[in-house]
Amino acid sequence: MDLRLQPFNFEQAVARAGLTVRGEPIAAAAAANPADKATAASFKTAMGQALRAASDAQLDSEGLARELQLGNPTVSLEQTMVASVKSQLAFQSVLAVRNRMVQAYTEIMNMQV
Repeated sequence: MDLRLQPFNFEQAVARAGLTVRGEPIAAAAAANPADKATAASFKTAMGQALRAASDAQLDSEGLARELQLGNPTVSLEQTMVASVKSQLAFQSVLAVRNRMVQAYTEIMNMQV
C-alpha cells in the first residue's frame, strides 16, 4: 500500500464534488450538453463510493496495525499511524454527511404543506 502524498489535482477534486471546472453542477452541464450525460454521477453512486473508500481505509488500517503487532519488519509505525488517521478522517467525513442528511430529512418532514 502506497501512503505517499500526491499533488493536489483541482480537476479531480471538482469532479468528486460534482462540479465542472467552471463551478457548474455536472448535471446542469450534462443537460446543456447531452453528450456528457455519462459523466453525470448520481448522489447514490457518489455516496456509495465514499462509503467504500472509508471502509477500505478502515480495513487497511486494521491490517497494518495487525501486521505491526505481529512484528512484520516491512510495516513501520509511521505507515500504520498515517493509515489510522486516514481511516479516522474518512469515518468522520461519512458521519458528518450522514448527520447532515438526517438533519435535512427531519427539516423536510417538519415542513407544513
